[in-house]
Amino acid sequence: MTTDFSQIESSIVDVKKRDGRITAFNKEKITNAIYKALVANGQPDRKIADDLTSGVLNKLIQQGFAASHPPSVEDVQDMVESTLIEKGYGEIAKAYILYRHERRKVREDKMKVLNTKTLDNVSKSFDLNCLRVLASRYLLRNNKNEITESPSQMFERVAILVGVGDILYDSELYVREGGAHQDAEEARKYLSKLDDFDYKFKIGQYYLNKYHFRGLINQYAYLAKRGQMKKSFKEVLTLLAAKKFEQYADRIGEYYTLMTEQDFLPNSPTMMNAGARLGQLSACFVLGMPDDMGDIMKSTSDAALIFKSGGGVGINYSDLRHEGDIVASTSGVASGPVSFMNIINTVTEVVKQGGKRRGANMGILEAWHPDIEKFITNKTKDGILENFNVSVGVWEDFWSALVDSTDGKYTLRSPRDRVPVKEINAHQLIDLIALSAWKSAEPGLIFFDNINKYNVFAKARGGPLRATNPCGEQSLYPYESCNLGSINLANLVKRKADGQFEFDWQRYEETVRKTTRFLDNVIDMNHYPVPEIDQASKESRRIGLGVMGVADLLYKLRIPYNSKEGYEFQFKLAEALTYYSMEESVALARSRGEFDLCGKTEFPEGKIPVSGYYEKPKGEHYYDWDALISKIQKHGIRNVLTTTVAPTGTLSMIADCSNGMEPTFALVFEKRVTVGRFFYTNKIFEQVLRENGLYSDELLAKIADNYGSVRGLAEVPEWIQNIFVTAMDIHWSDHLMAQAVWQEWIGNAIAKTINMPHDVSADDVKAAYLLAHELGLKGITVYRDGSRHTQVLHMTSENAQKTFDVVPSSFLHEFISKSIKNNYVRAQVNNALQLKIPEEPLLESGVKEEISEDMLCPSCKNALVFVEGCSICIECGFSGCTSG
Repeated sequence: MTTDFSQIESSIVDVKKRDGRITAFNKEKITNAIYKALVANGQPDRKIADDLTSGVLNKLIQQGFAASHPPSVEDVQDMVESTLIEKGYGEIAKAYILYRHERRKVREDKMKVLNTKTLDNVSKSFDLNCLRVLASRYLLRNNKNEITESPSQMFERVAILVGVGDILYDSELYVREGGAHQDAEEARKYLSKLDDFDYKFKIGQYYLNKYHFRGLINQYAYLAKRGQMKKSFKEVLTLLAAKKFEQYADRIGEYYTLMTEQDFLPNSPTMMNAGARLGQLSACFVLGMPDDMGDIMKSTSDAALIFKSGGGVGINYSDLRHEGDIVASTSGVASGPVSFMNIINTVTEVVKQGGKRRGANMGILEAWHPDIEKFITNKTKDGILENFNVSVGVWEDFWSALVDSTDGKYTLRSPRDRVPVKEINAHQLIDLIALSAWKSAEPGLIFFDNINKYNVFAKARGGPLRATNPCGEQSLYPYESCNLGSINLANLVKRKADGQFEFDWQRYEETVRKTTRFLDNVIDMNHYPVPEIDQASKESRRIGLGVMGVADLLYKLRIPYNSKEGYEFQFKLAEALTYYSMEESVALARSRGEFDLCGKTEFPEGKIPVSGYYEKPKGEHYYDWDALISKIQKHGIRNVLTTTVAPTGTLSMIADCSNGMEPTFALVFEKRVTVGRFFYTNKIFEQVLRENGLYSDELLAKIADNYGSVRGLAEVPEWIQNIFVTAMDIHWSDHLMAQAVWQEWIGNAIAKTINMPHDVSADDVKAAYLLAHELGLKGITVYRDGSRHTQVLHMTSENAQKTFDVVPSSFLHEFISKSIKNNYVRAQVNNALQLKIPEEPLLESGVKEEISEDMLCPSCKNALVFVEGCSICIECGFSGCTSG
């Protein structure tokens, strides 16, 4: 006798959850749980899982469950266990029971982390580590430091504020051309009575709290002052109360889903502060530092306000006169830029970002400054300027002296009057920079010539870009800010008929367009800490849409990161990101208006801030850039630049994916606890091991002892070794190549660490600088394993032994042979790329030291990892950068 399982399935329509709620019954959840047990037991067979699911459904019917009598989750799980045993799958039953026990333990741990007795849908779907990060840094707390919101409420808080940004551009309210006359002050009067309007208005099911309402007021006042509001503020509130804007509930839901499905996350300040008291949503700021005491103190005060609001600051100190120069007003001598950096460092120390973490700074000095040598070596000592990343800014004149001149002579000039102070050798200076970075991972280099090569904004701002945010990926003019966000590319896949993944290009385009609008709204809803920042940010409307999860995506697609196929695929990803975001920015300009200074830029001349358009043959372009340029000339563009690949250390932990466009740091690394060794394993890699019957604690230990890599391990098939590459498997020159592939199409720059093994020389670091400039990079940060005064976290055990060599890819070799024409650069790079025999990365003493206190996470005291140009904690999500 056969059983009609479709009839059985239709007779059970609901299931009772653990919290008592009734939800729709979904047999796929049973199949997936059984399949996971099969995989854990080395039998990844979907057909068996489907057959066993049918048995479970039959058993549920036999037990009397039906539409009128739904089973509980526990009932279903009991039936799975008994079915597995009855069908002769005893070992699978054990695996399922263990899985069930682990799930129960995870639920309990999640409730403990969130300090709650029930879990919302986001808490159930997010990994425990994701929730730990949310709880430690993002969820709102009361004055007793108790968590007061769930993850769902947090994402809703953010989505509502961003959605409010769409409402005031509704055609019933907004006139793009201006000319309307409304009283902005009428709206501002409501700022004094925010408490009276807390949760009084709603859009669909979403209630506006008082800080959402504040955002509505401020944006209305801004648009009314520009003559772009057709209705008075009271009329807007009347329409809101009459539910005339209910359609925007769908937009809010769209933004909410982007975040809760882990497809996209905005930068950390947005998640911390949107719909909350501080209301400051930007990660990146740049301040000026003119050679005037009043201006210096003004910048110091503004920096403190930015740190307090949750942002980080970049400052170029090159306009400050050099140490020992005459100060006419006091008949004294100048103390030099480094002394003023120490002032900002102290301010950073005492003012926590958003009350949650110390601020981050970028300190820049240009190569022509007389104090440049002191600046370069300043951070080689421990404990100096700990709240700073430092970088040397270079221009065409320095580069020409370095690679074109025969004697390398380079003149240092007074910041006060540009009079020559002394002459140095450019080769000696680059050697000093390389040696310092070899020792301490600082300074970085910022190539201002490359940054300004396609800077369409220079004419409008009266000069070139001369500063970046703390991690170097976002160039800004003084008082500009940038709102960043990252798309999780690892999520944008779909399964083919053969079970393998392919990238979903249509979904990528849709996500880019939605998130471009999301970030444009953030500009409007931002509660800026300083009036000058409000003005400058809205004049340029600069956004930084980026990516994360690139390494995980390539794992899913079975594409080696540093292969020709890998580079070409990343090239297409980068081009699509900027093309679709700029095209959407044009669409926004048509409905909302171009950014204020657009007409004064080079956009009307048909120029764009994207190097790939100019430097790659049109036959290699995937998109019609000429058509897009014509649209910009006709309609303008909403945002001066749209794309940046920012650090995503913390965001990647929340999205449960790899960092930015970085390769995976390690497939497996260990954490020692009192009961023994515990291994963190990349989830995609773990799944592949299980599906191929390779998973074991013994193999994980071998991988951890192999610097987190499978390269050279006989137990691991060659195809897995080729695909699952890590940062340590990739030659430093290929790290540069990957960064360059993205830089071709990214409007701003890339947060990337150029990982180097311990045995490289300072000459290799110099060669990396030369190659980076040739590749068109806008900046470079190198990190030699073991180069900090005390080692950051090694992703290895005490027994680590490297079983593989790392060499440049053939793709990289081809680029060098075809593209590098300068004889000096070619000689230096070729010499550095000669194959070396790697040594075990020990410190100079030959002994691995204990990790010192200053290299531990300030929040949880676990070791920090250096990636994407900043330190992050893999335990609690602390980040030395502000965006991720």
